[in-house]
Amino acid sequence: MIKLYDYELSGNCYKARLLLSMLNVDYSSETIEFYPAAQHKSPEFRRINPLGTLPVLTVDDLTLKDSAAILVYLASSFDESKRWYPTQDAARLAQVTEWLAFADSITGCASQVRLAEGFFYQLDAQACRDRAHELFRILDEHLWFAEQQNQQWLVAGDAPTIADIACFPYVILSEEGSINRQDYPAIRRWTDRVKRLSGFIVMPGVFPAGPGLPST
Repeated sequence: MIKLYDYELSGNCYKARLLLSMLNVDYSSETIEFYPAAQHKSPEFRRINPLGTLPVLTVDDLTLKDSAAILVYLASSFDESKRWYPTQDAARLAQVTEWLAFADSITGCASQVRLAEGFFYQLDAQACRDRAHELFRILDEHLWFAEQQNQQWLVAGDAPTIADIACFPYVILSEEGSINRQDYPAIRRWTDRVKRLSGFIVMPGVFPAGPGLPST
């Protein structure tokens, strides 16, 4: 039985929920209140995850405590097409791994601004915001050049990978940290494509795609 320890407002938890939905995987969930209850730091939850972080996915005796590891596990276990995690293609697999690391960098700044502005954490919001813009410029340029090659996703190919799922949440939630995406048109087009994927679900602060092309 698959169980997700979840918090509705967490972008990292949203990554897991997104892929579970897109793969049509049945699971149960347990809400761990991040704010203000801080249940993720409680002794009870630390017995599940000593790191005190979310999300956590358990499958029988397996416990995964990292969003990227959860994405890898889900894609490897439930996607028979191997499109989401292309283990059959060494070059594409390596690129997916690079973008998972890039997603961690986005989380390390864009989510921190959101914590400062929405959850009252004492952080250097402006430094995090500046770093987020630096990363968004890199991402926007990459996506623009990909579009010139008729590519739509972070890793070249005819389908998205878990790299897109990993990077999407804290990009789309960035406005909650006053990180304006107006100057990143390729990012805006990419987020719209993600929203049109079959199985896409929303969370607070993330809205469905507007009228346009049908879902992929």
